[in-house]
Amino acid sequence: MTERPNASGHPGASSGSTLPSWTTASAILFDLDGVLTPTAVVHERAWQELFDGYLASVPGKPGYRESDYFDHIDGKPRFDGVRDFLTSRGIELPEGPTDDHPDNETVQGLGNRKNLIFNDIVSAGVDAYEGSVRFLEAALARGLKVAVVSSSRNAPSVLHAAGLDAHFTVVVDGVVAAAEGLPGKPSPATYEYAARLLKLPSEACVVVEDAVSGVQAGRAGSFHSVIGVDRGAGRQTLLEAGATLVVNDLDELL
Repeated sequence: MTERPNASGHPGASSGSTLPSWTTASAILFDLDGVLTPTAVVHERAWQELFDGYLASVPGKPGYRESDYFDHIDGKPRFDGVRDFLTSRGIELPEGPTDDHPDNETVQGLGNRKNLIFNDIVSAGVDAYEGSVRFLEAALARGLKVAVVSSSRNAPSVLHAAGLDAHFTVVVDGVVAAAEGLPGKPSPATYEYAARLLKLPSEACVVVEDAVSGVQAGRAGSFHSVIGVDRGAGRQTLLEAGATLVVNDLDELL
């Protein structure tokens, strides 16, 4: 699929009838980090701090690189990100209990350590993307339903910190996914579950994602369309992962 400029010249936004418009849907299912809030950047920083510290104690392994976030971690449930990054370095660690102490060198311990780092950074406050807020408000004004579908276990606190929690009665995050036994992205299960909570078929719901694994999740389900937001993964990469269209900011669609 090639990208098409819209009337205002933004590449990636549809200008014709060949791509389905979000306005013909009944609901918008938003990823959180990197779509509604710039907390994806905070996650990147927290992951780097975690693995810089951990790898310093593991001789002979390559250090953490910026590309590691998009290659192995972005959009995945936290502990899957730990496992996949460790696999990329040929490292195997014990799984550990879910509530393992953050100082322990286990999959769960490292994941919990990352969460502490993340929450320390977020505690200073979160500003939502202005373009995403305008798009959200436009969707609500049109009577569309909305939900947040995030791999993060911190979604409610991030939404509250950004002042967006009042807009979302349906939030499917990592805690909900674990409780319901739902596989994480790139499986479409969490998005499909959100659609069911909204009492809508998947075909009536638009998925909005900035991560490759999230776009793949939307593509794998029978959703109305998948809007990719390029916050660093790359426009062509998101299109190849299955995005219907890709924008740099959601207000391009208004």
